[in-house]
Amino acid sequence: MALATINNEKPLSAHVVVLGNEKGGSGKSTTALHIAVALLKAGQRVATIDLDARQKSFTHYIENRRAWGERARVKLELPTHYCVTRGESVSLDANEAKEFASFSAAISAVEHTHDVVVIDSPGNDTYLMRLAHSMADTLVTPLNDSFVDFDVLGQLDHATFAVTGESHYAEMVREARRQRRLVDGCLTDWVVVRNRLSMLNSRNKKLVGDGLTELSKRMSFRNVDGFAERMVYREFFPRGLTALDDLDETVLGTKPSLSHITAREEVVTLLNALNLPLSENGKRRAAARAEWYSVMNQPLQVHDVIA
Repeated sequence: MALATINNEKPLSAHVVVLGNEKGGSGKSTTALHIAVALLKAGQRVATIDLDARQKSFTHYIENRRAWGERARVKLELPTHYCVTRGESVSLDANEAKEFASFSAAISAVEHTHDVVVIDSPGNDTYLMRLAHSMADTLVTPLNDSFVDFDVLGQLDHATFAVTGESHYAEMVREARRQRRLVDGCLTDWVVVRNRLSMLNSRNKKLVGDGLTELSKRMSFRNVDGFAERMVYREFFPRGLTALDDLDETVLGTKPSLSHITAREEVVTLLNALNLPLSENGKRRAAARAEWYSVMNQPLQVHDVIA
């Protein structure tokens, strides 16, 4: 695995999932936490790393989850989390060295003890962002369903909307995948996730979909539907919740609604489409936990969301 590029050690066991996109507001942190919680519920040992040391959306999301669990007195699954220390000197080289050291320390702490590492990268081109992309076993690129966001991936003909070329982020991913192949001969599974999908069919929705399908053939990525435009996803953040948590008023802090149920269904569909690996030990842990819930007459809402 490409994780070995950090310290030149033997190939590592943890599967690396990187959330990446140079366009902000695409849902990277929301998608990252849903992936992490899904894996935790499936019995996996999950570590998470926030590379956006300035904004820290992913870190704040996890902190909110911990705080809400304590306040509501409910058990919410939490990953082993790290946030890269930000370099703030006047020297770019010194900043990169400090941030690299922080990232390397986080990786070294979890590489042999966890099944999956989920990395949320910043929405801009940085040294660590490129490094994380070159390490990815699975690269997930959330993309809002609009041509403004499509622009980071591809260029379009102004009249026909046909794809005419790749944009800066797609070119960066191509180079990162090439670097990965040079290191260990493995291929990064790149999945572009269409978020904020309109629940109504429209010309824009079809054209964006057609463009992604055409571009996927050029760039060898998989194109799947993600989260629809639902207010419930925005309401999850202050309490650190996900659509996979128990649909219970104590957990949610409000009465569950049809939106919660529908959101859970589309999240489960997305997670299954990612084809993330599950360790056999993790499967056994999930099965044991499900049996315990059954014995205690506390049915587990979602314990195996990934086939």
